Amino acid sequence: MSYKAPRGTTDILPEDAKKWQWVEETIKQVCNKFHYEEIRTPVFEHTEVFQRGVGNTTDIVQKEMYTFEDRGGRSITLRPEGTAPVVRSFVEHKLHGLANQPTKLYYFAEMFRYERPQKGRMRQLNQFGVEVLGSADPAVDAEVIDLAMTCYQEMGLTSLKLVINSLGDKESRENHRQALIAHFTPHKHELCSDCQTRLQNNPLRVLDCKQDRDHPAMQTAPSILDYLNEESEAYFEQVKDHLDNIGISYEIDKNLVRGLDYYNHTAFEIMSEADGFGAITTLAGGGRYNGLVEELGGPNTPGIGFGMGLERLLMALEAENQVIPVDRSLEAYVVAVDEQAQKEAVMLVSKLRKHGVQADKDYLGRKMKGQFKAADRYAAKYVLIIGENELEEQTITVKEMSTGEQATVAKDQIIDVMKEKCVGGREHE
Repeated sequence: MSYKAPRGTTDILPEDAKKWQWVEETIKQVCNKFHYEEIRTPVFEHTEVFQRGVGNTTDIVQKEMYTFEDRGGRSITLRPEGTAPVVRSFVEHKLHGLANQPTKLYYFAEMFRYERPQKGRMRQLNQFGVEVLGSADPAVDAEVIDLAMTCYQEMGLTSLKLVINSLGDKESRENHRQALIAHFTPHKHELCSDCQTRLQNNPLRVLDCKQDRDHPAMQTAPSILDYLNEESEAYFEQVKDHLDNIGISYEIDKNLVRGLDYYNHTAFEIMSEADGFGAITTLAGGGRYNGLVEELGGPNTPGIGFGMGLERLLMALEAENQVIPVDRSLEAYVVAVDEQAQKEAVMLVSKLRKHGVQADKDYLGRKMKGQFKAADRYAAKYVLIIGENELEEQTITVKEMSTGEQATVAKDQIIDVMKEKCVGGREHE
């Protein structure tokens, strides 16, 4: 029987894993500059965390979650999104009680959603996310957006579009909710079955429907911006002022609602406008979720965050012809002529590694010619040769592959020489 990865999953092979490592390291450097700290949560949670945190009326909870009963009879769900688990951890470990507030967190995590697989949107997906808990300052909204935009810009992306909206506070949303029900009810039977249900349970989600997006009623739907109370309108104005002041361009999309129930006030998405990127242009999305901490058993704590798909980020880099700077070369490859030399090679490779030099050797019993070919395939910068003469004279021949130059080095000095060539060279780059 031939086994393949399950539908909606993919293997990240070594040649691509280096690209992922570069992307992740670049993002970590940005997070460090913004003074955000990493958090890691379990890959599965009690199902209620997502039912209460994400919302029972969302597509994620209703259609997409991988939920099962464990041997103890508990309902468990593989993580479909990152915010609810982080908030659960924030509450459980009483991070709200720490002296330094707000709590600024980031994570890299695998998510699991049962949906139709397509390019850049798999059933197992990789996501980078940020959550800030403990501040209702509009400047934090701008900072979170700035962090996301900086991540993309640090990797060379330029064809970006930021769209923002305000979902208002509870009062504003309720007024808008009633207006949406009144607007869409005459067209109810023209909408998809999902939207007919949403109209009663969560009419705001009708605006997020992909199937009915071209329905005429969508174009004339009442805007949340027309129902913002004075407080919500002032908040949105402050967010826009901060974005203007730090030089971030944006467009306002009155139909931007995001797909999760916990959002209020600021909502945003970052999209790629690169040619050939594809029909689904969203790279990242997020917003403010005041009230979610209380929903999961914590004190009154405002929050804001976003999620960024790493698969889609790599697609955007490719669409903009950005070359990821991946060094695939090997620093040192040890070539040994016979059995005694092989024993010396094993010891030498081990010592090199312990002193910070990236090193490897042959493990297939190749002749010297085959070992040199392997060194070429690995793009080795230096080949260290242990032959009959070297064994007799207690030396090692060091060949620099880019120039072909060779030098004879005493065995007891080889570590210092290679440290200077490799470790010292890295430090001066």
